[in-house]
Amino acid sequence: MSKTLVLHLVSHASGELVEMLARNAVAQLAGVEVERRLWKMVRRLGQIPEILGALAASPGYVLHSISHTDIREALEEGCRRLDLPCDFALEPLIGRLAAHAGAPVQLHHSSGDAFDEDYYRRVEAMKYALAHDDGMASDDLEGADVVLVGVSRATKTPTCMYLASRGIKAANVPLVPGAPLPAGLMNAHGPLVVGLVVDPTRLAKVRSARLQALQQDTSTDYTDADALRKEVLEARRLFIRRAWPVIDVTHRSIEQAASMIIDKLKARVGDASSSGRPLDGRPVQ
Repeated sequence: MSKTLVLHLVSHASGELVEMLARNAVAQLAGVEVERRLWKMVRRLGQIPEILGALAASPGYVLHSISHTDIREALEEGCRRLDLPCDFALEPLIGRLAAHAGAPVQLHHSSGDAFDEDYYRRVEAMKYALAHDDGMASDDLEGADVVLVGVSRATKTPTCMYLASRGIKAANVPLVPGAPLPAGLMNAHGPLVVGLVVDPTRLAKVRSARLQALQQDTSTDYTDADALRKEVLEARRLFIRRAWPVIDVTHRSIEQAASMIIDKLKARVGDASSSGRPLDGRPVQ
């Protein structure tokens, strides 16, 4: 039975280099079918949120040829947050050539981007999502448009990345059994807080696969069926007590969950407008 390899190729130019490398590498693998997506002419930081959103929706292996430091760092940091492998196509060659020649590596430090309103909005949303991933900087969440709350492996991070690709500042906070929620979440009044839940059986499979990939013991409460049922039930009860809208992501794609969140944001803005409450002016597409 053949395996499917999802391959994302990101190029600063025509894409010929990463396509050639990927094609020749895959040819050495037995029984592999490739689903490939190519991004060409990636030369602006503002293009990265869209790419990360696509990666969040369809995870896979990322191979890129981006040399500008700011763009490369944004792509690689986003992939790290999404837990996706990401390699610079020329890195081994450049390092070995530099060592052989005794020459320093001279990187392109800035993309020299052109700026517009859409650029700033998407880039700032991406930076916000990266800085507020997995409970980071949760002492102050008032700058968020939306905060996603849920148990571990409930697709919070990829959904935030997808929302960032739409210019929406999204943070996420994990629910850890026995640990109190951060005060910043409980005291946040500006952002829309949404609870994400997932079927315990599905969650157990996802968590077990994650631990196996990390070569860690899978026989823990982290994957125990009874413990997971309790964890998910307690999460639902919390969301109900706090009157937070709930989205079950068990059978929904990242795009579908994000679309529901965007609809809730639009409805919230509409309700505030009709009731005469002040709006914060944050854009929602």
